[in-house]
Amino acid sequence: MAAAFDEEVGTTPDRYVEQVRLEAAQALLETGDDPMPVVAQRTGFGSPESLRRAFVRHLGVTPGAFRTSFRTTGVGTKDPVLAAVSP
Repeated sequence: MAAAFDEEVGTTPDRYVEQVRLEAAQALLETGDDPMPVVAQRTGFGSPESLRRAFVRHLGVTPGAFRTSFRTTGVGTKDPVLAAVSP
């Protein structure tokens, strides 16, 4: 099954899940003020350390540095994680 997933999507299921979680964490960090433990929990990383390792591995920065560098303003109150999956 994993081979079929890899063939269809171009990555392993584990890497795909981590990428989706990373994108959700990026959205939360760009638009919210939740502390890192909350961001990690809401995006399925399990711990702030797991979140930090994924950020450094994929983006080369810590979540805190990402938040500081890429934060946007003027965003509505809609939850970015829910907005990504809601019609």
